[in-house]
Amino acid sequence: IINNYLDGTQRGAMDKMSPSGMHFRDNKRKVDYVLAYHYRKRLARHLPGVSSPEPMRASASLVLVSNGGTGKGRAELQQQDGGQHALRERPGLSGVEVIELSPLDALEEEKRLQREEYEHNLVEAGLEIEKDPENKSQGLSFVRIHAPWQVLSREAEFLKIKMPTKKMYEITEEGGIVKKLNEIWRKLTEPLQPQVPQQENTNMKILSYPFSREKIYLYNIKDKDTFFDNATRSRIVREILKRTSTKARNSMGIGTLIANNVYDAAYPLHDGEYESQNDDMNDRKLLYREWARYGVFYKFQPIDLIRKYFGEKIGLYFAWLGLYTEFLIPSSVVGIIVFLYGCITIESDIPSKEMCDQRNAFTMCPLCDKFCDYWNLSSACATARASHLFDNPATVFFSIFMALWATIFLEQWKRLQMRLSYFWDLTGLEEEEEHPRPEYETKLLQKKLKNKNITTEISNEDETKKLTWSDRMPGYAANFGLILFMIMLTFSAVFGVIVYRITTAAALSFSTNETTRSNVRVIVTATAVIINLVVILILDEIYGAVAKWLTEIEVPKTEKTFEERLILKAFLLKFVNSYAPIFYVAFLKGRFVGRPGHYVYVFDGYRMEECAPGGCLMELCIQLSIIMLGKQLIQNNLFEIGIPKLKKLFRKLKDDRTEPKEMDTNQSKDSQQWDLDYILEPFTGLAPEYMEMIIQFGFVTLFVASFPLAPLFALLNNIIEVRLDAKKFVTELRRPDTVREKDIGIWYNILSGIGKLSVIINAFVIAVTSDFIPRLVYQYAYSQNGTMHGFINHTLSYFNVSHLKAGTQPENSLFAQEVLFCRFKDYREPPWSQNKYDFSKQYWAVLSARLAFVVLFQNLVMFLSVLVDWIIPDIPKDISEQIKKEKSVLVDFFLKEEHEKLKLIESFITRDKQEHKSGTKGKRMRAASFSQFNRSQKGSFASFSSQHTEV
Repeated sequence: IINNYLDGTQRGAMDKMSPSGMHFRDNKRKVDYVLAYHYRKRLARHLPGVSSPEPMRASASLVLVSNGGTGKGRAELQQQDGGQHALRERPGLSGVEVIELSPLDALEEEKRLQREEYEHNLVEAGLEIEKDPENKSQGLSFVRIHAPWQVLSREAEFLKIKMPTKKMYEITEEGGIVKKLNEIWRKLTEPLQPQVPQQENTNMKILSYPFSREKIYLYNIKDKDTFFDNATRSRIVREILKRTSTKARNSMGIGTLIANNVYDAAYPLHDGEYESQNDDMNDRKLLYREWARYGVFYKFQPIDLIRKYFGEKIGLYFAWLGLYTEFLIPSSVVGIIVFLYGCITIESDIPSKEMCDQRNAFTMCPLCDKFCDYWNLSSACATARASHLFDNPATVFFSIFMALWATIFLEQWKRLQMRLSYFWDLTGLEEEEEHPRPEYETKLLQKKLKNKNITTEISNEDETKKLTWSDRMPGYAANFGLILFMIMLTFSAVFGVIVYRITTAAALSFSTNETTRSNVRVIVTATAVIINLVVILILDEIYGAVAKWLTEIEVPKTEKTFEERLILKAFLLKFVNSYAPIFYVAFLKGRFVGRPGHYVYVFDGYRMEECAPGGCLMELCIQLSIIMLGKQLIQNNLFEIGIPKLKKLFRKLKDDRTEPKEMDTNQSKDSQQWDLDYILEPFTGLAPEYMEMIIQFGFVTLFVASFPLAPLFALLNNIIEVRLDAKKFVTELRRPDTVREKDIGIWYNILSGIGKLSVIINAFVIAVTSDFIPRLVYQYAYSQNGTMHGFINHTLSYFNVSHLKAGTQPENSLFAQEVLFCRFKDYREPPWSQNKYDFSKQYWAVLSARLAFVVLFQNLVMFLSVLVDWIIPDIPKDISEQIKKEKSVLVDFFLKEEHEKLKLIESFITRDKQEHKSGTKGKRMRAASFSQFNRSQKGSFASFSSQHTEV
């Protein structure tokens, strides 16, 4: 065990070193990981009769622990203010002084001992540690960790990390038209490519193989310090930190220690500053210049560099987001064409013309009791013309197109995912054994202690090693009850907005202002949608916190299980919250109104709200557009930019308030990289990023029949979102730990589910909410000349005003002529019929056509989706061939290397036999030869590998 204390004379020289803040003070060993913690010096209180000493300061400005550490019970040197040294014994030895500790001091002492034990265990695992001195009475300190070559090579072999070998092989490209098209595409998109370093020969791929110390001669090792890149080094150190334990509280790994506040944070370092003016280029600065700025929004993403810096999991997220954004371009173009078709054909739409023609004089029944007058249908001309923009035959085509679009997008993602897996060496990636979460270990420990206290005749050892379903039953019950309650809360919020709409519409109808009365529907719709948006935003934040708490009380064993359960709960709650108001407008509003003389009332006197004369589709479009745009603008952009900045400011103010204003002679003027990274926001996972995009995907696909411009607004948002997320990862977050994943996990299943659900919902939107089916039925079954002339009159039923209930007739009617019959939108028998006001034959014909359309549309689109899925293979043909080729190349490479190795051994043996005859000299040479060979067998690539290369 070696402890080096650097005194004040050496301090100045050491502070000048490591200008980049990426190395130890010797400027040689790279900082691979950093642990941060807050310390508080003990304010010792002696027992009565013993004078209280002044606070003691450590004599060392820097403590460097290299290949060793201070064990428990070792005496420490401490310097009093008078300059004399006092010997203080650690706990565990017979103390020199008797010191009384307050509860706070005792807790701080326990944390300090846990830190020392943990760091000692890290050193025993082979890591090298550099610690900051604790010069203040309280403050922030850092532990810097470096992994030497022996540790990196050992752990890389355990983790089966694929590393590049000396062998390169050619990638066979597809020939013919495809190759020419690819070349043309590369030339056209050359200005859009990011200026990042790329492999010189893109047709060659380096063969990778899981690292093995025994086969070290296979790998292309030019420099030990750079063979493992920064991301791999930090990943290896993180694995050691996870599995290194301490005896205190039976803690297992760094996760438990952070949960117990022994350490505040553990993170790998960024590769320097991203805005520094010097010419030294690093990956972080390169990512900022070519990717994480709004000024480069038109460029493609440097996916390989993102993967190299942040790891495969984050690389796959940005690859998925990029593909999704690219796919929104064709859907946006088709959506604009559909919208323009509605604009162009609005003048030739016969039903709109009939509704706007004042000569038709359709006298409509009052919209409310007593205070509402009869009105002319032509007054709703503007609503009818606006509805045609979204309710036209082209929307049916667009719905089918978007269903197939979703299928093709998912198929293309599977292909891209497979391509990335091949080039990133993720093929054949085995799932790594995950360490239990700290909360799971704590719960298991509590169970073990409880079982020790309760002695039973029959004890099952397996049950004490893991949590059973009976242990989790309270958590499951709480989950079921609370999720049900939250869904009911969402429905209650929607119902509250419905009540607001009904009561406000009734109140505004009493207004003496003519303008207010004529714009009741517009005012109520606009204000109700804004209220809905505010409620959705508030409940979204609440549901996110509730989903996390519910998952925690379930106590999942591993982080992966925790993440999957959290995603499912959060998605379920946020899905219901975001789409409940839209579902109401699309499928429920106006369905339970009743008819004149027999209306459905709520709260004694308030009639259920009706759809506008042009149908509910226009209102659905308004609702969808405001909620979608509001969520994207406020939640996805303002919250995403503002909240991290507020958290960073709050954390800085908190640190400034807690740390005393003391001069620290040890700190250099320039902040080191670990100081700068500590201020940044910790990375909490990709779930929020995926969630906002998945909800947006739902807006784009689920109700696209009512809002063809949804893909366009999603595209505009995503162009900003890609750079916003990039800037956040590069500049505002601590560097995440690299995680190797070969797919996007449960998110793909959610996307696939939304894609299938969109087919059903769009079928019902077209059949039930729009007027597409009634128009089709009228044109081919009831129209005399096969045109749409007379459609409006066909959809309006007659009502005898004398049949209105007493007290509901309009008071002081200002209508020009006396009204005998008023019209209302429904398929009912006329008052002169024998079965007056019953549903007519037309009603049942339209209903049958609607149901038939739903079945036909759903089966047609599903069939086309399956056909597309079958036509497009999941694995590209060239990639499947390259994978097979890689396996054969790998076998040939192994055989060749083994053959060369045998030839080298045989040459040693032959030369050894020849030299054996030459006496003493031969013996010496043989000994040297075999010692050299033995070293190569132990993995010394410096000698053996170089000779092997020469052969």
